[in-house]
Amino acid sequence: MTENRSKEIRLIGAPTDIGASRRGASMGPEALRVANLQQALQQHGLAVTDGGDVSGPPNPQQGPVQGFRHLEQVVAWNRAVHEAVHGALHGGQIPVLLGGDHALAIGSIAAVAQHCREQGKKLLVLWLDAHADANTSDSTPTGNIHGMPVACLLGNGPDALTHIGGLVPALQPDAIRQVGIRSVDRDEKRHLHELGLRVYDMRHIDEHGMRVAMEQALSGIDAGTHLHVSFDIDFLDPAVAPGVGTAVPGGPTYRETQLCMEMIADTGRLASLDVMELNPACDVRNQTAELVVELVESLFGKSTLIR
Repeated sequence: MTENRSKEIRLIGAPTDIGASRRGASMGPEALRVANLQQALQQHGLAVTDGGDVSGPPNPQQGPVQGFRHLEQVVAWNRAVHEAVHGALHGGQIPVLLGGDHALAIGSIAAVAQHCREQGKKLLVLWLDAHADANTSDSTPTGNIHGMPVACLLGNGPDALTHIGGLVPALQPDAIRQVGIRSVDRDEKRHLHELGLRVYDMRHIDEHGMRVAMEQALSGIDAGTHLHVSFDIDFLDPAVAPGVGTAVPGGPTYRETQLCMEMIADTGRLASLDVMELNPACDVRNQTAELVVELVESLFGKSTLIR
């Protein structure tokens, strides 16, 4: 890491599971603090500030209305996240959003996209996830908005979410690359094809290996690129990371995920990060949070050998 090692990292907690059906992701930010995320990063000479938690409405635990669960509350949380992430970027910091469920990536990435437009930077979003998260109100089997952030960021969703950040769509399909995907709903699959998203799914990783998949996913990064990583913990195989609410077998191993993180760090362009869907209620003695702290250390330049 070169350019971004000198910048201050700002941790931003978003303790809500408003976009998910299973409760518990609201405890994710505190679990990462208990696992000493701030201290772990500081050990590598990084400046880290904990900005505390953004706040929003409680989870009403209601059913879907016109294809969306908790739309009003999800909008409120995303506006708060947008403000906090944009404020950190405006202040020259690297925002690290501690989720919370993945619906919050709408506000986070909309803020990053807005910042990149203001700074004349090219944005590349790496979406590390078991799920494509590209559902709409028509294709969703549940109404859970944590299955919709990619669609919303690409302009396909309710106005109250697609307009966060000022420009619709916040992203063009060529600005996002998905890695580790292995669970896609039937109609969502058709939507992915129509959008032309670049998806490096688990079959691609099985056939070509994580190194080649990441070289492809990171291709085109240059000095003018702002790299944002949106890391859903269920990207990992649940055998090594059980603390998630929507576990899908067959994900990347610990070592494959470390390689993924180290290759991202090698670019020197990581400028913002989401750490999403950690669910301590599904975890065993906080082991997933501790693993995630290790992986975030790798994202910010810790490696096995001095390179």
